[in-house]
Amino acid sequence: MKYSNMVPGTFLARPNRFVAHVQIAGQMQVCHVKNTGRCRELLPVGAEVWCAESSNPSRKTKYDLITVRKGHRLINIDSQAPNAAAKEWLLTGGFGAVENLKPEAKHGDSRFDFSFTKDGRPWFLEVKGVTLEHDGVCAFPDAPTQRGARHLRGLAKLAQEGYGAAVLFVIQMADVKYIHPNDATDPEFGKALRQAAAAGVQVLAVDCEIGIDSMTIGDFVEIRL
Repeated sequence: MKYSNMVPGTFLARPNRFVAHVQIAGQMQVCHVKNTGRCRELLPVGAEVWCAESSNPSRKTKYDLITVRKGHRLINIDSQAPNAAAKEWLLTGGFGAVENLKPEAKHGDSRFDFSFTKDGRPWFLEVKGVTLEHDGVCAFPDAPTQRGARHLRGLAKLAQEGYGAAVLFVIQMADVKYIHPNDATDPEFGKALRQAAAAGVQVLAVDCEIGIDSMTIGDFVEIRL
């Protein structure tokens, strides 16, 4: 996936989870942050960032904060990017041949990111974007998420009913070692993830090739439950 109209900037502050102050072309701009996570380790004062400039005059903010440099890594922090990249990945055979791909698929009283047919079997897939990294080791989530644990319990139920069920962790950076559940931050999510895996849910993780204006799913990454 690609972005248009990207401009460089310097991160100054994040007064709340929705906006950031970024210096762009010598002026402070209020930018929309497309990620409600904490991202504290990604956004120290002075961080090199890139923002997508919007041409929509009705918007409250002119820019979206998309890409951050952390050490030698470029990291995409757009929480909508993992689903877009996962859709491209599924359509290009990353998970094998799939048919009837549908986003926001409902099943019973639950909604999952994708449904599709694979080898004649109906599947449901949840996508989780990952930006938390330390020394090449990634973890999810970066903040407690009851919704995330609920998704995993729903996938476990589907697997027990005979459907294909998978969770895909899209790591929004390259050059990582492995990923693990962040039990210190959200033990309930880690418990739900292990129970889902035991119930037959496929737990997958992939890294991404990140450009200043692009993000593409790359290789599978080891998962340590």
